[in-house]
This record gives sequence, C-alpha cells and structure tokens, in this order.
Amino acid sequence: MAQPPEDCLSITVLSAQDAPEGTEAQDRGQFLARQERWDDLSRQIRTADETRAATRCGMPLADLIAFGARADVVTATEHALAENHDARSRTLIRGLMAFEALRAENRHDPYLTALVALAHIDIGWAWRGTGGQETPASNQRRCAAHFDRAAALLEPIAEDSRNSPFLLAAQCALFAGRSTGTLQVADTYSALIDLAPANHRHMRALGTHMLPRSAGSYAALELEARRTAARTEATWGAGGYTWVYFDAISVDSQACARVDTRFFLDGLRDIVQADASQEMINLLAAYCTVALPKDMGKDLQADVPRLRIAGAADWLIRDHLTELHPLVWAHAEEGFDNSTLIRSVSRFAARGHAGALQALAAQFREEIESGQKISFTEKGLHLSPA
Repeated sequence: MAQPPEDCLSITVLSAQDAPEGTEAQDRGQFLARQERWDDLSRQIRTADETRAATRCGMPLADLIAFGARADVVTATEHALAENHDARSRTLIRGLMAFEALRAENRHDPYLTALVALAHIDIGWAWRGTGGQETPASNQRRCAAHFDRAAALLEPIAEDSRNSPFLLAAQCALFAGRSTGTLQVADTYSALIDLAPANHRHMRALGTHMLPRSAGSYAALELEARRTAARTEATWGAGGYTWVYFDAISVDSQACARVDTRFFLDGLRDIVQADASQEMINLLAAYCTVALPKDMGKDLQADVPRLRIAGAADWLIRDHLTELHPLVWAHAEEGFDNSTLIRSVSRFAARGHAGALQALAAQFREEIESGQKISFTEKGLHLSPA
C-alpha cells in the first residue's frame, strides 16, 4: 500500500492564522468601520493608496483596509443568501443603510464613496452566485441594481480616479456587471496597470475581461497581453504576458489553445526572477498543478499548451519551494474564485493542505516509490532514505 503523502514529504506549513499577510490591515479596516471612525478610515486608505503601500506579495494595503471595512456588510449578505434567513436579511438591510448614510454624510470624500460602491459591487456578486449554476432572474435583477448603484456612486469621482490605483480599481470593478466596449475596458485597465505595475491582479483581471464571454475577443486578449508585457517589462520582464493570460486560459479552452506557450513560459521564469517569495512560488506551483489541469482532456487543442505549462511545476517546486501555503492551494482548487464563500478558514486551509501534499507527492512519485523521503528546507530540496 502506498504511503500517505505526509509520511514521505517534509515541508514547513504556514498555519491558517499566519498565512494572510494582510490580515492586520483588514482587521484595522473592520475595527475602524465598527467604531464608525470614518475620518480615520478614509485617511488610512488614502495614505496607503498615495504611498502605494503593499504587502510583500504585492497586495495593496489600501485594498485590504477597505475590504476589512466592508467585510461585515458583505459577509452578512453571503450568509443571508446561503441560509435564506430573515434575521440575517434584516441585518443586511441595516448594514447597507448605515453605509449609504455614511456616504451621504461624506459625499465629498472619494475614498468613502468608493468604499460604499465596492460594498454594492461585492453584494452584486453575492446575488449573482457562483458554482456555474444559472442565476434566477430575480437575483439577476438585484445584482444589476447593486452594480447600477455602484456606477452612480463612482461616476462623480471619475476625475479623482485618474491618479489613484484604489479609486481606478473600483471603476474597473464595475466592468464585471455592466456591458462595456472592449476598447474602454482595455484602456481603463491599461491606465490602472500603469499606476500599479507590481499588482499582478489587475493584469489577471484584464485578461478575463478580454475573453469573448466578457468584453473582448481572442484577438483582443492576445493584443492586450503583448501590450501589457511591453509596458511592464521593467517590473516583470515578459511576465506581463503571462499574467494577462493566467486566469483566462484556466477558464477558456480556446484561449488556452491560442496562447503563445513559449512567451507564457518565458514570462513565468521572469515572474520568479522578479519575485521569488514563497507566496509567489506557492501561487505559481498551485496554478500549474491544480488550477490549470482541471479541464485536461476536454479539448485536445488546449491540452498541448496545458501540459507544457503544467510542466513548469517541476522546476518551480524542485528549485524554489521551501514552505507550503495551504490557503493558496485551496483557492487554486476553486479556480482562484474570489467570490467563493469560506465558512471556515481552518477547514478551507486543511483542504488546501491535503491537496497540496497530493500534488507534491505526484511530482516526486518516482523518488517516493524508490523509497526516498523528500524534505523541503531553506537551503533547498533534500532527498534521503525513508
């Protein structure tokens, strides 16, 4: 009988409590919102935005503080929808009314206005639902109403958004729920990427918006990937091309069949050259072993690029991995779906931990079957008799 992965693999595991580097910023935003210290909240978001403050893995602190500030309202929505509970629904309505009152009292503060708009966008996503199930018409209407309200809030601060990554990202978030022309989406995202080239999430979002199912086409996706690579070369080398295609090819087989695999893999190496943090290595390794291969076998034309890109997991894991971040792997299993409802972080992390060990064991199948134990250390990979 084969040994369980944990018996033949030794690797430091980041706990669910320690993993989110930006937790402190989120907690701070949530605390300030609960205390209704809106001036302090606005000032902290503005300062983080203007200074481009970010975590080691590039997540903007302004986004994290704002996410924490609206967490109670959004979480109440998710639970109300999941449980269809009247008490929770009333909590949701009260929370939204409090946020709208906040905006009315601070209508000249673009940061608080954007915060309320982002809450509406999050709630719109919650009404739309996830998991590939068809959204009921009533839910679609509620989703559209929240996106419309967010658009109405953001329209007057469009000028303020020109030089602010936080505010411009809020404008871009609207594209997920409203029909917009390809050129406008591409140009707005391009402006955002120019303001914050180190934030790969904006490039990934651009890629999904350039898919035919959204606002673009396969030709537009390729064009924007190459344009982004050229404009972010100083930060990511060829990595801009990879980031734009990153999520797009994991959800669209035709995009995967069309991707320039050599360019993508060159970009992957340049990304590691630019950022070899364990957060990044876990993200890329989980992508190659878990997220990307999910649709293997469904489209033969897409399978060839998938296999070649998935093969990068070998050097990513063997040459760069020293610790395991279970939450990253858990999110990879969900296709990096940001709207996934996480009821228990510890259980979500445990699932990611188990999946990661299985993926690592698969990478070292020959060594394990020959009786070796694989140890990931700070000095590199070490193999020894089991």
